[in-house]
Amino acid sequence: MAQYGFFFDQGRCYGCKACSVACKDWYDIAPGPEKWMSVYMWEKNAFPLTSIGILAFSCGHCDNPVCASACEHGAIFKEEKYGAVLVDQDKCQGDRNCFQACPYGAPKFASDEPGTKMSKCTLCIDRLEKGQLPLCVASCPMRALDFGPIDELVEKYGDVRQIETMPDPELTMPNWVAKANPPKEQLVPYDAEKAVRLTKRRTATDDVYAGDCDSVTEFGADVMCIRELRMKNATVAEVMAATSSDQG
Repeated sequence: MAQYGFFFDQGRCYGCKACSVACKDWYDIAPGPEKWMSVYMWEKNAFPLTSIGILAFSCGHCDNPVCASACEHGAIFKEEKYGAVLVDQDKCQGDRNCFQACPYGAPKFASDEPGTKMSKCTLCIDRLEKGQLPLCVASCPMRALDFGPIDELVEKYGDVRQIETMPDPELTMPNWVAKANPPKEQLVPYDAEKAVRLTKRRTATDDVYAGDCDSVTEFGADVMCIRELRMKNATVAEVMAATSSDQG
């Protein structure tokens, strides 16, 4: 069996969600939480080293698809030609055992209603059969995504299958490799307290920069809207928060 997979370059992705929107448009999926390609965003650090973490991920089409093992109805299977993990909608009962098993949150649901059938990334097999790339890869304006036989991707980009706080790849062996962003560094040192003081003087930002410099350079994680990568989201509200909007 051939095995195809994805490559993701975190340094090239700026979270435009073109991949997610293109996927939805091609497969006629309504706006909302059913995002086969999900773009996760989270906040990191404090001023002056603030940054946004970004991860575009659909499915690992794993060598050990635990979602398939967890399904009591045999609705999930791994096809032979491309190694895609697929779901048979006729067999799916919407019991969500697949979601509980998958560490990546790849099984998607359109609503929180019990019995809602699962859907997921299909590897764009319909396009592969025509010699075309998956929509997410073809639509990325920054070329942050690549696709092909996984052994060729590993040879080209390396064998990193986990970035930041993603799940341990040893559990399912995803056919997905990545290049992580290097840690953000302050290349030009400057006085953070002076920067805040000058900003307050030049603009009406007293309400934003209340108090001393510590109010923006040091704060607890509870102040952040989304302070960490969260790929498993059990409800519609959690999905929409973790992926920042309903643009995809």
